[in-house]
Amino acid sequence: MISTRIFFLIIFLCCVSLIIFGLYLEHIQGLDPCPLCVFQRIAYILIIIASLIAVIHNPANTWKTIYKFLIFIFSVMGASVAGRQVWLQHLPPELVPECGPGLDYMLNVFPFADAVRMILSGSGECAEVQWRFIGLSIAEWSLIVFIAISIATILSVFFVKK
Repeated sequence: MISTRIFFLIIFLCCVSLIIFGLYLEHIQGLDPCPLCVFQRIAYILIIIASLIAVIHNPANTWKTIYKFLIFIFSVMGASVAGRQVWLQHLPPELVPECGPGLDYMLNVFPFADAVRMILSGSGECAEVQWRFIGLSIAEWSLIVFIAISIATILSVFFVKK
């Protein structure tokens, strides 16, 4: 059994590592993130913030439950976005939606709720696979990680020291 603080630290380090790797792929390898990728990064950053505060706070009882609930919710949100992108990537080419306007344009021109709706529906650029590792795309790996964080958070309720 591990302590609560160690659990939150592992989640924090895992997500920070993924953000750093995403930035490496973007800035060193030249892979531009699509709007759904950006939303997945936001979910990772929210998990990072919640887990970092939990590590610093070293909570007991109610706060520990609140932090775990937040991490679970953020990971489910991230899994939903990653799942949508995986679905888009596996569509037959004739069913892939056309590429839409860029993320900056959507956020600047459309009302926020409309822009978010458009982003979450995905576009052709979100269906494009730019990188693979062991046969899985970035979105597929991200979906696996978000599901793993969700499961680990649920299991931590039962197996992490009080």
